[in-house]
Amino acid sequence: MNQDKPMQQPQDAINADELEQAPEITILFEDDDVVVIHKPAGLLVHRSYLARRERFFAMQMTRDKVGCHVFPVHRLDRPTSGVLLFAKSAEMANVLCEQFASKVVEKQYLAIVRGNVLQGDLLDYPLKQEFDELGDKHVDPNKAAQEAQTSYQPLLNCEIPYSSGRYPTSRFALVQLTPHTGRKHQLRRHMAHLRHPIIGDTTHGDGKQNRFFREHFGINRLWLIAKKLSFNHPRTGERVSVETELEAEWLTLFSAFGWDESIDNSPSQLIC
Repeated sequence: MNQDKPMQQPQDAINADELEQAPEITILFEDDDVVVIHKPAGLLVHRSYLARRERFFAMQMTRDKVGCHVFPVHRLDRPTSGVLLFAKSAEMANVLCEQFASKVVEKQYLAIVRGNVLQGDLLDYPLKQEFDELGDKHVDPNKAAQEAQTSYQPLLNCEIPYSSGRYPTSRFALVQLTPHTGRKHQLRRHMAHLRHPIIGDTTHGDGKQNRFFREHFGINRLWLIAKKLSFNHPRTGERVSVETELEAEWLTLFSAFGWDESIDNSPSQLIC
């Protein structure tokens, strides 16, 4: 008498969670009081009710890597990569939070934006607060715009012989951004205000340019990286500056643009 054999689960039906691999975080600086990591694009800083299905978070991954609890003192948007600072105690976290509030901490970002940027400046443009439908449902939507300041400096410009819109060529720029205030999506909103939106920004950016980058270069990300962070050590008071390397995909793009891998603060240049 033949008995039905138990049905074997096909290989492609394995739970997707089991196949998902943790993103890679890199420790850039660590001592008894603080730890600084490189956060990859797409990784949340900590758990959020808006992302209940996520498995990996920078805070928990850093805790597991250094072997102790860590305290976030600032944040990076999920699609932004780069330097992220944690404290190893509540006491040190309070000191660092005070530094952020009093603007002692200096942050430098790099971004790829639409169009050539030929001159740097300080943009002083107040921003209305962006509200989350769930977390900010009790906040007054008519709240006045908040002070927001960003310094921007062009580093490199290019024009490539491919159309990404109405023109036969496309222009892009690498800019250094220094926020002097900490408003939500400040850098993305300020560059959009200047008509130089950051490439890959699906909220405030240019959809045509984003699509061109995805299809032409085969890379889908927000082209914004927290490159450098400077702060006073919360215990010793010594000034600490931590800088991260650009990810490989940035260098791939630089090669396509004809840009050298080294970046300095020289005046902007046009490379065709």
